[in-house]
Amino acid sequence: MFRHVYESVKTNSSVTTGSTRSSNATDPVPVRQFSAAVTKVEEETSCEFGSPKFFALCGFGGILSCGITHTALVPLDMVKCRIQVDPGKYKGIVTGFRVTVAEEGVRALAKGWAPTAFGYSVQGLGKFGFYEIFKNLYSNLLGEERAYTYRTSLYLAASASAEFFADMGLAPFEAIKVRIQTIPGWSTTFRTAVPRFYGEEGLRGFYKGLPPLWCRQIPYTMMKFACFERTVELLYKHVVPKPRSDCSKAEQLVVTFIAGYIAGVFCAIVSHPADSVVSKLNQSEGGGAYSAAKELGWAGLWKGLFPRIVMIGTLTALQWFIYDSVKVYFKLPRPPPPEMPQSMKDRLRAQEAKSD
Repeated sequence: MFRHVYESVKTNSSVTTGSTRSSNATDPVPVRQFSAAVTKVEEETSCEFGSPKFFALCGFGGILSCGITHTALVPLDMVKCRIQVDPGKYKGIVTGFRVTVAEEGVRALAKGWAPTAFGYSVQGLGKFGFYEIFKNLYSNLLGEERAYTYRTSLYLAASASAEFFADMGLAPFEAIKVRIQTIPGWSTTFRTAVPRFYGEEGLRGFYKGLPPLWCRQIPYTMMKFACFERTVELLYKHVVPKPRSDCSKAEQLVVTFIAGYIAGVFCAIVSHPADSVVSKLNQSEGGGAYSAAKELGWAGLWKGLFPRIVMIGTLTALQWFIYDSVKVYFKLPRPPPPEMPQSMKDRLRAQEAKSD
């Protein structure tokens, strides 16, 4: 569907240009205007939609969007983790910051920045890069009309597939990050934490949090992409007073940021219980997801929800903003929100004509 939309735009532009040139052969001014317009369209895209270069640059955009945003929010993430694993001591976000700074100093707020930067950069590569690949693959398998009709399911399936693989790269770094952040004095640097963690739990320890990580990240990512895609569609349809094609790049990025924040709020709520289990599981040696959830209890699974909504809402909005900005900077094809295929419109008109 998405490749078809983009190719249709290109085809229609070239057809219109050709017809204009022939019909206005005696008038050189319109020819120059249309030629300039065509040149502008060609300059706006640096590669073909769905090409290897397109997917590679999308992956690079994912590295920047996830790596930068998660690293910038390390202080808030650390306090959130401590609230989840020790709610008696860290009773809230303000208390969590105050107690951490009082006991360990301001520098403690940066604990875990290195595994966060590395881990979420790897995850971003898989999350965004693979999402574009799977979305294009599933769209082609479904066909144009079914891809449009079932586009929400398409977004959900593509994002779930991408996150499944992305989390395999994230899991070892997440285990190290949580251990550094939740056990004061255990280790202060990524360089010393890796061999110590390996010595205590072996290779399997790096991946013991992968199943609950999937439980946290896959629903989160499904909501993140599907909610974002549909929110963008609704904003341009009902809120933005002009078509996307008439909006400037800056205006389009504002819509991207707003849709990203809305998606982020829902992401945080859906994935929070599993996030609490991951934090508890990686805090201590041994144990499993079920025992961690049982120890936390139902109320404990929701501890730290408010700071996570603030964190994930801001983080998701910034991620989409950075990702879309990378696409703009590298002049990647950015198809407009999906519209009903012409074949479906024609069939509906024919059915309406028969009923009349």
